[in-house]
This record gives sequence, C-alpha cells and structure tokens, in this order.
Amino acid sequence: MIFDHVIVAVAENPTKKYDFTVDERTAMLKEIIKDYDNIEVDQFSGLLVQYAENIGAVTIIRGLRALSDFEYELELALMNRHLNEKVDTIFMMTSEHYSFIRSSLVKEVARLGGNISDKVPPVVEKYLMKRFN
Repeated sequence: MIFDHVIVAVAENPTKKYDFTVDERTAMLKEIIKDYDNIEVDQFSGLLVQYAENIGAVTIIRGLRALSDFEYELELALMNRHLNEKVDTIFMMTSEHYSFIRSSLVKEVARLGGNISDKVPPVVEKYLMKRFN
C-alpha cells in the first residue's frame, strides 16, 4: 500500500548458515507472493545497499518484531546510510500475532512435530515438514 513496486531481495551470504538454499528460499517467496502484481522476488550477494542502488531502489524496508530487533537494525541502517546516503531505510512493525516468532523457534517446533500452520505460509510449512520428517 505504501510503494508501487516492491522487490523482496533474498541474500546469499556464505558466512551465515541457512536451512534452505537461496534457490529454495526464493522459490518459497515466489509462491507466497504469486497473487501480487507489484511484488517480485530477486536474489543478490554482497551488500544490500549496493544491490538497492544497482536496481534503482531508493528505500530498503526492514521488519521489526520487538524492541530487541531495533538496535541491530539501526546499526545496519546507519552503516547503509554511511555507504550510500541516497538509499533510505524504513522500519515496519510486524503484527502482534508474529511478534514473538523467530525462525529458530518455528524450526524447532517443526522438527519436533508441532503444529506451525498458523505461524508460516503453507509453502513454508511444506518445506519445513519435508526437511525435518
């Protein structure tokens, strides 16, 4: 509702451990956003602010679940501004329904056979169940 066009950028970061490959994460996101004409999914490696500049984006949207997220996200936003002052960062708060959700918590519940259907989209639930069962 705020932007005419949104790109969900999936990072390929070799220093971070992911349970799903960049291609799997991209595929899940493409399934989730398939009904939206103004959203696309793309992959990148390197600095997010450089990726944003390369595609002509002027804003990075970062999500906040709780106050504990803010300090880390602020550090990233300030570093991105230092690297490129033409690209702004805005923060958006999650719904209270998801405010306590961490991927590690959802994965642990899925690994132990718990119900995560109201915490993740169906395609993510399918990938997690396939991975852990």
